Amino acid sequence: MSHSRCRIRSRRATSTNTEVPMTDTRPSFLATGRGKLTLTLLCAIAFLDFIDASIVNVALPAIRRDLDFSVQDLQWVPSGYLLTYGGFMLLGGRLADLLGRRRVVLAGTILFSLSSLVGGLAVNSGMLVGARLAQGAGAALMLPGTLSILTTTFKEGGDRAKALGVWGGVAGAASAAGVLLGGVLTETLDWRWVMLVNAPVCVIVIIGLFLLVDDDRRSADLSRFDIGGTILVTSGMLLLVFTLVKAPEVGWDAARTIGGLAGTVVLLTAFTVNEQRHRDPLLPLSIFRVRGLGITNVACLVAVAGLISMFFFLSLYMVNILGYSPMKTGVAYLPLCVGVGVAAGITPRLVARAGTRPLIVVSLLVTGAGIYWLSRIPVDGAYLTDLLPGLMVTSFGLGMAFVSITTAANANVPADKAGLAAALLNASQQIGGALGLAIFSAVATSHTESLLADGKPMAEAMTSGFARALLVCSIFLAAAAVVALRSANTHGEATDVQLEPRPEQVSAT
Repeated sequence: MSHSRCRIRSRRATSTNTEVPMTDTRPSFLATGRGKLTLTLLCAIAFLDFIDASIVNVALPAIRRDLDFSVQDLQWVPSGYLLTYGGFMLLGGRLADLLGRRRVVLAGTILFSLSSLVGGLAVNSGMLVGARLAQGAGAALMLPGTLSILTTTFKEGGDRAKALGVWGGVAGAASAAGVLLGGVLTETLDWRWVMLVNAPVCVIVIIGLFLLVDDDRRSADLSRFDIGGTILVTSGMLLLVFTLVKAPEVGWDAARTIGGLAGTVVLLTAFTVNEQRHRDPLLPLSIFRVRGLGITNVACLVAVAGLISMFFFLSLYMVNILGYSPMKTGVAYLPLCVGVGVAAGITPRLVARAGTRPLIVVSLLVTGAGIYWLSRIPVDGAYLTDLLPGLMVTSFGLGMAFVSITTAANANVPADKAGLAAALLNASQQIGGALGLAIFSAVATSHTESLLADGKPMAEAMTSGFARALLVCSIFLAAAAVVALRSANTHGEATDVQLEPRPEQVSAT
């Protein structure tokens, strides 16, 4: 159709009026030593960004003692990172597309490294929170560019599916690995090492970027850069995440929460209007004409809301109810990391056979079933009978979900929009994490306070509150599976995508 908004063209060769599929004879880049090193480097960057969302969690009691945090302000150690990480994600992705991916990832890595050093050497609470805010901004510059380097470096088909499989496994295991590494560092060294450990890794990453990643520096016409759109969307995202983080503390019905959500709607609506009118928009709305992109991101947001909260409440249960040390809490997640790795390793082959849609749906249902199992935790729980089975079921669903969702969210995206697509996916994850913690913290707290008012013992009331929150988490995973039924079904096949401009855009040019 001549007015089709999105055209997907298969690579074909025409001979004597007969179309014959063209065989891709290019050698596998992933099979080379340089290809393997490049993938390792990109996944290491992703691991740094993902793990720092959770590595500080088990160190929070020690941080509070050393830096004299109040209970209320302590939440900004984990939340400050999520605030700027989610708030600047779209800007980071668009800058990568406009200025060059390697350049933006380098800038983000340098900021991430310096802020980690400042945080590890912090002498007061304000210094640490400021470092975490800067860390999140650095991660927002690093991650979208890194994922877009992966999707544009490894060609469609086998290489790309395998690379996304490894990436998905890293993403799925990072939250659990963060708790594990945070516990080990806090107990064997000092809480400051959960921040300081990033610096030497960042030095290796910077060297690797210069040696392994081509310089794709671009001379974009920044005089036409969408400054208004940048201000509107960044302000809107920051306000949204901030409101969600504060909602459990001030109340969902508080004027502050309602005003924050209303302000977010106004800012993002103004941003949408701006993007429709700007000649060079920060977020070209044409990207949503890529089939299934929007639905996949919505499913990811809902799913991550439940997943991040699962780690949060299980860690609280292990420490406060079962009396686990930071290291023991971290080691408890080790089988989950192994399960995620195994599931992520086999998922690319399943994608090639069944496509992403059935795998996303099944994996989210399996993950939800595992979290439901964990929602039955008792006060006198035992690891082998009450935690390990649910963790293993969750791990297989989690590993499969991250790989299939990442593959679907990056399918059929033009190369010049790869950074933006990566930013959209990761922004949905950060917003989902903040949303989940806000909602489920309120659920757990309300149920616990109700039981305490009825005279129940503290341990029983807290456990029941955690269990109620985990139950709602499992319902969110089931809801995400329903949403995913509308997602696109891609097998990782080789396609060239061209987003055609609307007729009015053509006439304008």
